[in-house]
Amino acid sequence: MQQADPSPSSSRTAPDAATTTPEAPRGALDRWFHITARGSTIPREIRGGIVTFFSMCYIVVLNPLIIGTVPDSTGMYLGGGTEPNLPAVAAGTALIAGLLSIFMGAWAKFPLALAAGLGLNAYLAYSVVPLPGMTWGGAMGLVVIEGVVILLLVLSGFRKAVFDAVPAFLKTAIAVGIGLFIAFLGLYNAKFVTTANGTPVQLGNDGSLTGWPTFVFVAGLLLMFVLWVRKVPGAILIAIVTATALSIVIERVLHLGAFAPAGTDGPGNPGGWAMNVPAVSEFPVQLPDFSTLLTVDPISGITAAGAVGASVIVFSLLLADFFDTMGTMVGVAAGADLVDEQGDIPHSQRILVVDSAAAIAGGMGGVSSNTSFVESTSGVAEGARTGLSAVVVGVLFLLSTLLSPLVGMVPYEAATPALVMVGFLMMTQITDIDFTDVEIAIPAFLTIILMPFAYSITVGMGAGFIMYVLLKLVRGKARSIHWLMYVIALMFVAYFLRGAVEGLLL
Repeated sequence: MQQADPSPSSSRTAPDAATTTPEAPRGALDRWFHITARGSTIPREIRGGIVTFFSMCYIVVLNPLIIGTVPDSTGMYLGGGTEPNLPAVAAGTALIAGLLSIFMGAWAKFPLALAAGLGLNAYLAYSVVPLPGMTWGGAMGLVVIEGVVILLLVLSGFRKAVFDAVPAFLKTAIAVGIGLFIAFLGLYNAKFVTTANGTPVQLGNDGSLTGWPTFVFVAGLLLMFVLWVRKVPGAILIAIVTATALSIVIERVLHLGAFAPAGTDGPGNPGGWAMNVPAVSEFPVQLPDFSTLLTVDPISGITAAGAVGASVIVFSLLLADFFDTMGTMVGVAAGADLVDEQGDIPHSQRILVVDSAAAIAGGMGGVSSNTSFVESTSGVAEGARTGLSAVVVGVLFLLSTLLSPLVGMVPYEAATPALVMVGFLMMTQITDIDFTDVEIAIPAFLTIILMPFAYSITVGMGAGFIMYVLLKLVRGKARSIHWLMYVIALMFVAYFLRGAVEGLLL
């Protein structure tokens, strides 16, 4: 399967590898990560890691706001106490993300970073811990159980067998759909598009582009595209740093503050910064509070939910982890041109082992299940091709446990242009899908559009898998379907119906 190389300074400008002698590795670091073999350089890997970090470091702020502000059924918050302990959740989030990203880079040697999974954390906060008798320790215990189950599936070879059974066109559609998803994520997080009363979304806060934060986003995006078209090395990183510097100056002069929607309490602050205000109001170095670590209690989780209820919770977490990661791995590999003609990805088994262990680590760390982040594609777009970039991400996350005020200084408006840029790059792969064949076109179409429209990678994949099996059946081609595709389709049917099942069982 032919893939477009998104890096402006990538190996596509080099002579054909088939007619030239591969350059010899230049040292132990090069040999370990296969840097030269993959057509990359150490500076490019470092740049890619920095870009990935800034594209996903929002999780250090966002995860505490989701799981750190919701009390369990006993009135206690994560980290202990009857009041939110956001610094502890932030430190734990950064610590686990750092260790796992280093593990992924150093062992699986793949440019994929990990952190607390969005969606999974919301499910815990709003669907699990409110259950009668459920504590945060019990909920994290169920996360650990889910991680153990999915790790066993990986070690048995079942998870990789599922990946190998997926048709190549569906893998491509997954990558394209992820591109649209993260592009929309970037536009929405920067408030370039917002929710509206008359329509699902609208341009800006009132149907037009207004406000200095929007100006920073547009300026950063335009600069990024211009630098990329001009093939300037580090285009994405340069644009992020420039937009951040511009936002700091604007905030210093105008004091815009944080975004707040208009509501019953007043006009709000629609012209403020999304999530992070670009200013450091305190000393930038803080000792981390790791009080969320090792607070798991799986027995109390099972006791509170009951055996059937706990099984439903674990199964729901497992399905989301199982397929979201597969889609993310495909997207990153496709962007880095690491998918061979058979659709295989190097070290795929190790990648899946690390990702499965991440669920266990997230539960043990008390910060929700960790998973592979699709934002890793922004580092790939910057030129990252090896695990060294993931190691860089991990080191920066570990440093952010001490420098959380600096991490919070980068506003969405400065970082999310990278997501839009990557969305464009991943969208170019759509030309590899044969839309003249309805058995390919319809499943691919549903996969691509439902990821952004349903705001879920898993939903898009599920719709595509189910439709692929259905069309093969109605056209009398049941024997051409790998048996695992039937299993996957049925698992997705169960995933889509899990709400009804939970309503009956919980």
